[in-house]
This record gives sequence, C-alpha cells and structure tokens, in this order.
Amino acid sequence: MVPFLDLTRQYKRIEEEILSAQKKVLEKGRFILGDEVSSFEEEFARYCGVRYGVGVGSGTDALYLALQAAGIGEGDEVLTVSHSFIATALAISLSGATPVFIDIDPETCTMDPNALEDFLKKRKIKGRGRRRIKAILPVHLYGHPAEMDAITDIAHRYHLMVVEDACQAHGAEYQEQKVGSIGAMGCFSFYPTKNLGAYGDGGMVVTDHKSYYERLRLLRYYGERRKYEHILKGWNSRLDEVQAAILRVKLKYLDRWNGERRQKALMYKRLLANAEVNLPVEKDQARHVYHLFVIRTKRRNGLQVFLKQQGIDTLIHYPIPIHLQKAFSGLRYRRGSLPVTERCAREVLSLPLFPELSSEEMREIQEQIKTFFK
Repeated sequence: MVPFLDLTRQYKRIEEEILSAQKKVLEKGRFILGDEVSSFEEEFARYCGVRYGVGVGSGTDALYLALQAAGIGEGDEVLTVSHSFIATALAISLSGATPVFIDIDPETCTMDPNALEDFLKKRKIKGRGRRRIKAILPVHLYGHPAEMDAITDIAHRYHLMVVEDACQAHGAEYQEQKVGSIGAMGCFSFYPTKNLGAYGDGGMVVTDHKSYYERLRLLRYYGERRKYEHILKGWNSRLDEVQAAILRVKLKYLDRWNGERRQKALMYKRLLANAEVNLPVEKDQARHVYHLFVIRTKRRNGLQVFLKQQGIDTLIHYPIPIHLQKAFSGLRYRRGSLPVTERCAREVLSLPLFPELSSEEMREIQEQIKTFFK
C-alpha cells in the first residue's frame, strides 16, 4: 500500500519539538493572539521577504480578508483562474465581487498572461465597463509560480492590483523572489497537507504595505481598535496560539522539506521519463516546491483505477473546473469556454509525493504505471 500522503511520518521526525511547543502554550494559558502568533507572523513575513504578516483562520479567510483590505466588493470584478481549489473563487464571491476566469498555460496550469492580455484588450475595445475590473488573483498552483513578470506588467498597464494566491506554494520562488512578496498581498494556507501545514486550520496574509497590514489586523478581529471599540465591520478569523507554535517549529524545516520534495520530483522524472504521461514542467525563472506532483494523460481515469487496484493512492486536482461547478452556474460559463482549463481537468492526476515517501514506494509507482501502459 502506497499512501497519497502520510503526515504521521513527518510528525515522528519532529515529535519532541512539537510536544514541547504545545506544552509551552498550554502552560502559559493564553490561546488567542499571544506571543506565538506574533512571533510566527514576524518569522514567516521575514521568510517571505516582506515586512508584515497577519495570521488568520484559514487560507480562504486570507484570500477573503486580503480582498476586503483592498476595498474590493460589490460591483467589482477580479480576474483569476478556474483550475484551482474552489476557495479562490469563493473568496472573491464572498467579498461581493465577481470572479472572471482566464485560461491557463498548458504546461504549468497557471494563469496564461497571453490569455489575460487578450481578455483585457477585448474588454477595452468593447468598452464594457473596464473600470469594474479591480484586481488580478493569480494562483501559484501545485507549488509552481505563475508567470509574475508578465502578470504584474499587465496589471500596471491596466491599473489593476495583484493579490497572490500562494496557498500551495510556501517557499516557491519566481526570479529568486519568494511568492507572496510580489503582489500587493500574498495569501497562504496552513492546512495540514500543505508544505508548511498546521495540525488544524490556519492562514496568513503577507504584505509590504503598512496600510493593508493595519486594515487586515482590524478585519480579522471584529474591526476592533481597542477593546469594545469597533471602527469597521470586521470578521472573526484568528490563527490560534497552538497552531502558531507548531508552525514555528515546522518553519525551521520548510526549506529542507522543500528540497526533499524537489529531489523526489527529479527522481520521478527519471523513473517516468519513458512512460506515456506528460510530466510537470519547471520554468527557468521558477523554483517549484512540488506541493503536488501532477502528471497528465488522456487515460487518466483508467490509470487512477488501475493504481488503486494495486494499492497506490492518487488524487485529482481538480476534476471539475470552477466555472463548470453548479455553485457558480450563475456566471453563465459554457463548456468549452476555457479549453485549456477543461483539457487539464480531464487529464491531471496527482501522484504520491511528500518528503518521507521512500524510494521503494516510488519505484513501485513507476512499475505499475509502466505496466498499465503496456
């Protein structure tokens, strides 16, 4: 049996440090917005190369509150991608804005700058309320950065804000700059399966802008400036002390674990070099951290069933694009409107990849994939 992910293997590597960190919090008796949260905010912001971090309840909250902090709301549009976890679009909708989907690069499955430019040119020519478009929300999917030079250039020319969805890309780099530090704000999830994962939910928004930082701190805690003094309508979204303490321990290992992921990705690429599948691409300007190792094949469904029969777990990220989800049927996208996105959704398959995955397990996966295609 080869699991898709086994978090207990990681825990055993750092068990004593984790238990010590938890014990420290329990002995202090403060569980909300204490020293562990503020220290982790500083440490993670510094890791990302920015001045400020604001810990929140989840990655979804990070995206939603970042848009709120930017003043995005009713009547606005945010350009993003449909090939992502649904939280990306939900955060836009919850803010009151409308998600508008741009097709993706067929190699990286991240936002295609050419499709982005084409869309904006058409909107400008038609004169259909271009002023409504307020922001671009690219997703650094699977651990590979989006094409940020081109996206930020387009954003500047059209006077649009860029907010990064870096929920799957802790430690990834674009042009030797950490993702999350390139746009106005960067949003992260600390869901347990992430490269930097808590033992529960958690998220963070990072930024170099003091005004956004101050507004985010208000928004995450009921809009409260001083106790019982509320200067805006905020939310209740706080990273708790126990999770922050755990994340502080894990942050020290993030680069090492990302390095192990990269080594295993290279091993997969060698093992599967002659298999009848398309392998992940790492662009020259990018440093992929392989949150997921995603292959593509037109025989995806059959391969997944076969591997399951052989005791190998796989997942599909993501089988139904957001624009075709019933929850977003009100946007009136038709099948075929985002052809690259829809093709990727039919072909992608995520293989097991985590730092503790053994070479023997990887060779078993290779053998079974080759057997399937014989």
